[in-house]
Amino acid sequence: MFALLLALLFAGFIVVVTMCSYKLGKTKTENPRLAALIGLLVAFLPPLALIYLAILLFKDDVAIV
Repeated sequence: MFALLLALLFAGFIVVVTMCSYKLGKTKTENPRLAALIGLLVAFLPPLALIYLAILLFKDDVAIV
């Protein structure tokens, strides 16, 4: 039972990191799909995922002409 709960929490973490990467990627990068893909890949290593989200959060917005 505990293993199932842990697996669900981990899956939820992966989804949340991917969605946050996409949302931040829409304003902070020119290619939000690539930002979401990178977020999905680093979500399997939670400390790296949090560092990646912090980098995206503090990055300057992209000026779209």
